[in-house]
Amino acid sequence: MIGFIGCGNMGSAMVEGIITGRLRKSVEIIVYDHDISRTESLKERFGLKVAADPLSLLRESSEVFLSVKPQEMGGLLQTIKPLLRPEHLLITVAAGLNISFYEKYLGKEQSVVRLMPNTPCLVGEGMIVVCSNKNVESWQEQLIIKLLKPLGKVIVLEEKHFDAVTALSGSGPAYIFLVIESLADGAVEMGLSRDVALMLASQTVFGAAKMCLDSGENPSILKNRITSPAGTTSAALMALEEGAVRSLFAKAVAAATHRSKEMGSNMDLNGN
Repeated sequence: MIGFIGCGNMGSAMVEGIITGRLRKSVEIIVYDHDISRTESLKERFGLKVAADPLSLLRESSEVFLSVKPQEMGGLLQTIKPLLRPEHLLITVAAGLNISFYEKYLGKEQSVVRLMPNTPCLVGEGMIVVCSNKNVESWQEQLIIKLLKPLGKVIVLEEKHFDAVTALSGSGPAYIFLVIESLADGAVEMGLSRDVALMLASQTVFGAAKMCLDSGENPSILKNRITSPAGTTSAALMALEEGAVRSLFAKAVAAATHRSKEMGSNMDLNGN
């Protein structure tokens, strides 16, 4: 049985993705959250089992997703440690907590998979990056990847890249929301209604991203194909380059990467 401790937005999205993707039946999933309304909502929608506490959940599950806030994780690990068995595989979605954080609380023999998902997972178009410690078998990692696929794209990277991953795909949706908002603002200034401008901007960003993914071509090639000499696109790109937008986005990712490293170091030092 698969267990979920924490059923906020991301935990609930994972539960829904696994069930709607027909990767597990509802009776094979057990959930717990201190907010009873969250688990009752999932029970009502899917008919899955609700645990009275984390310890009873551990007794019935072997793969356990930990989807609580980073500041709550240390306390949770102390609570569940006495009931962990060798066959327990812990999968964590807490941002900023390295695998060494879990090994500090639970010992280096505990099997831990770390995930870095982003919010588009809530609509099945997320990006999830996975890394595991040495105790996780290849088949276990592949099982987790299979369970996550209904939420979007899943790749495996070494943990040393996770600060950059956090900065790019973790924080990235906020950058794109800002782009959509800005494009819509410009269109409103040119006379379009706000609703129409937001629809045009959102679909344009979605379509451009899909072209980039589906074609496999470098975005610079795709950009050049729609940039005619002395045309509208060329004029717009010149304005963006004058504002150093390319450099600003690169600096944004770098700044977020540095902050992620700082936050991770502080959590390791403080133990929470």
